[in-house]
Amino acid sequence: MRHKVFIVEDNAMYAAMMQQALSEENYEMKVFETGQSLLEALNEGPDIVTIDYMLPDMTGMEVLNKVKEHNSETPCIFLSGQEDVNKVVEAYKNGVNSYIVKNDNALVELKQSLKNCLSTISLRKEVALLNEEITDRSKYSKIIGQSTAMTRVLKLIQRVEKTDTMVMITGDSGTGKELIAEAIHINSRRRKKPYVAINIAAIPANLLEDELFGHERGAFTGASGRRKGKFEEANGGTIFLDEIGEMDIQLQTKLLRVLQEKVVTRLGSNKSIKLDVRIVCATNRNLGEQVKMGNFREDLYYRIQGFLIHLPRLRDRGGDVILLAEHFLNMHCDKHGIPHKTIGESAKESLLKHTFPGNVRELIALMERCVLMSDNDVIEEKDLIYSNVI
Repeated sequence: MRHKVFIVEDNAMYAAMMQQALSEENYEMKVFETGQSLLEALNEGPDIVTIDYMLPDMTGMEVLNKVKEHNSETPCIFLSGQEDVNKVVEAYKNGVNSYIVKNDNALVELKQSLKNCLSTISLRKEVALLNEEITDRSKYSKIIGQSTAMTRVLKLIQRVEKTDTMVMITGDSGTGKELIAEAIHINSRRRKKPYVAINIAAIPANLLEDELFGHERGAFTGASGRRKGKFEEANGGTIFLDEIGEMDIQLQTKLLRVLQEKVVTRLGSNKSIKLDVRIVCATNRNLGEQVKMGNFREDLYYRIQGFLIHLPRLRDRGGDVILLAEHFLNMHCDKHGIPHKTIGESAKESLLKHTFPGNVRELIALMERCVLMSDNDVIEEKDLIYSNVI
């Protein structure tokens, strides 16, 4: 597919040089000598517009504004004979994608800028297609994000939510695995039945079996009565086994039997209880590596694979960082009875550059610190106190 590139440049020689430089890229190029002639042709639907900053009938900034009025998503590239910091800042504020100074390297920069614009167009189309396939975005209102990565996650949830397929959610710590598990349950046919979550890593190994499977009276010292385990509590609904990679290998054997035979036996009992439970597991570990190291049973590993949903790291979610930061900022303001604050441009730039090793969990804590420590209505870069883990 050939992409349309409209070039508005009143210097015929330079316009010819631009066409020559781009001739190998298979673009459909059209050159205009005035801003007005370009604007009159916008209905032809250019994919990208390059604009000379100084034109005979209007400024490049005026052309940019008119192009954006016609279609705000049309990528625009400025080419200018001078590098004025104020003009550069103004151009980016008004939505230009690149500002290129006409020097010896300008045409090389132009080629790269056009490729970057096409990548943006491609991602935008992909998100649009994915969103079309998500029949009701409001069902996932707790999952905040508009990035391509998170739209893919929503699409995967939609594919599996109406089934009883076992689901494995993977991703770094703090990426929101339990939120995804809840979304799967809430939108499933089991939504009116129990949803039971258990964090394997948070329970000592010697107590975990009792937590999962329950016990009969007298099963061990101190067992003064019968107790249901988490699997029984979740019967008819969904059980979420978070951080399953932390489970003791001996207990893994008993879990495998539960998954294969769909029955559970309380400690101290010989009676098997039938189960009808949807299983959702999660881990931040590489279970394949754990199998090789002898820390995780291979048969259980293949049993729980099911339908895989991998969550992206926060730093791989682009502008979602700002959406989430604003949400958590307001959430903490409400929690502490403080008027809502906003996030300034310097803080947004800093947030987008930060790697967030703690992912969403780190961002939540960061926003609470900002609420408590800043006396201003606007959070700026100086108010961001990142956690440094040594």
